[in-house]
Amino acid sequence: MEGRDTSTRARVDIRHLRNFVAIVDCGSLSKAADRVFVAQSALSQQLATLESLLGTQVLLRSSQGVVPTEAGKVLYRHARAMLRQMEQMREEVARPGAAEIGPVVFGLPSTMVEVLALPLYQRVRAQLPGVRLHLFEGMSGYLGELLAHGRLDVAIQFVGDAARGLNIQPLLEEDLYVVGDTGHVHPAEDCPVRELDGVPVVIPLHAQGLRMLVERSFAASAVELNVVSNVDSFRAMLAIARSGDACAILPLSALVPRSADDAVPLRKLVDPGIRRAVGIAWSTSLPHTNAAAAVCRIAAELAKELVATGAWPGAVLADDRTG
Repeated sequence: MEGRDTSTRARVDIRHLRNFVAIVDCGSLSKAADRVFVAQSALSQQLATLESLLGTQVLLRSSQGVVPTEAGKVLYRHARAMLRQMEQMREEVARPGAAEIGPVVFGLPSTMVEVLALPLYQRVRAQLPGVRLHLFEGMSGYLGELLAHGRLDVAIQFVGDAARGLNIQPLLEEDLYVVGDTGHVHPAEDCPVRELDGVPVVIPLHAQGLRMLVERSFAASAVELNVVSNVDSFRAMLAIARSGDACAILPLSALVPRSADDAVPLRKLVDPGIRRAVGIAWSTSLPHTNAAAAVCRIAAELAKELVATGAWPGAVLADDRTG
């Protein structure tokens, strides 16, 4: 049996793995065939060959597309790591002696894109000419899934809710604000959490770090969190808050840039204040390249600069926590 397994592994070539990854990423054989420039019939045959060589089914097919089986998820994770290593090897062979080279896929929560994306892109281009930075925007829970499955090299994650199997470097903490009309006439700048008892709120789904943090804080204060809609888009939450139909709970970074004529009510949550801890995360089970480590270093440096200059409003550094 051991000899058979060794022979099987030897016959699974890089083409099988690359095309399998494309199928999972696309969720469709036809779309994957277009991406890898292979006829769909040939791609289907390659998949059948791969499953035969591995002795197990790696994809489930339906009228809605294809999804990996549990075995397929394991194969996908290893295949992504191997493909990344192959690409890194080609880059290093082509440019021997270069310290940081190759692709780095960096996940950014949607609320932080306006604050961090452009400075990070500019700094990486200036300091790491051998690195090809791919910025990927998404909600925090989705970024965590992609990171765990090897589709991201690095991502900004919320410290308390980061998945197991991740290294996380604490970075900063952000205060949360209520955005929109709470229905209370109150001259104070701050908004006690009790004032939101029963107030209509739009917020992301349960899997997102922001949702879980708000739920815990409201429960601890015995305040009803009246979620009238689950919205996994901070831009949509802002639009709803501006309409006056419901409030949103967001960090100030989500409102950058904020124009002088933006009349949407905005108040910091207090009694208790709600802060989310943010860090830079990467997988413990996948290679952390020199290029990815260098991008992490630049992101941490940028965060410190942006907080110090006030360009990242409502944030304090992890090593400067107070209150």
